[in-house]
Amino acid sequence: MSLSRRVIVCLDVRGGRVVKGTHFQALRDIGDPSEMASNYEEQSADEIVFLDISASVEERATLLASVRRTAEQVFIPLTVGGGIRSVDDAAQVLRAGADKVAVNSAAVADPSLLSELADRFGRQCVVASIDAKRTGNVWRVFTHGGSRPTKLDATSWAARCAERGAGEVLVTSIDKDGTRDGYDLELTAAVSVAVDVPVIASGGAGSAEHVVAALTRGAADAALVAGMVHDGSIRVPDIKRSLALAGLPIREVA
Repeated sequence: MSLSRRVIVCLDVRGGRVVKGTHFQALRDIGDPSEMASNYEEQSADEIVFLDISASVEERATLLASVRRTAEQVFIPLTVGGGIRSVDDAAQVLRAGADKVAVNSAAVADPSLLSELADRFGRQCVVASIDAKRTGNVWRVFTHGGSRPTKLDATSWAARCAERGAGEVLVTSIDKDGTRDGYDLELTAAVSVAVDVPVIASGGAGSAEHVVAALTRGAADAALVAGMVHDGSIRVPDIKRSLALAGLPIREVA
């Protein structure tokens, strides 16, 4: 039996508030993370991703109080990323109520962190978050909220992350972020081929059809959505019904 495809709602958090922008820029305030997470659980979202997007740039730890308030409101899996630079940082986030931790900048700086996290908490708890931007014929990995380019190729880096112990790979297209003209299916498919763990597509969702494309042509196991559900132009149940009509296995719809 095929595994159910997941619809995951992303909450980009800055200063304790959910924000949204385009290409990681022009961020605007759109709400309280705990209230929004609760709403999306009621809509049958399969998971929530809470990303403290300024933690790495500001070189500080994750906003634990905000994570705790959000975790108290939901009973679906909660992944938290941003500012996690050590096993101790991850432990604090998990104690605050997260089910999984996502690491990006710190893993690039020290890939052994992924192995340490997997050894301590289990690889099912470790998500490698990769922000990528097309440069010529390859996708380059960016760190610190998309502000710092690296020399890493996104597909080969994804494979290394999985080898190091990441149980999932969350790949975000910086080029597509906030555009609502569809995921970077080529990037998502390339990463999916490169790894033997679930891949979450992120960046560019503007319709249920885009989500279907990410899970079929992009070969992703899950799709991250944000702006289009935040502004109410589409609801999570509508997305999941479209997946079902496309013949994709899904979890329960409210």
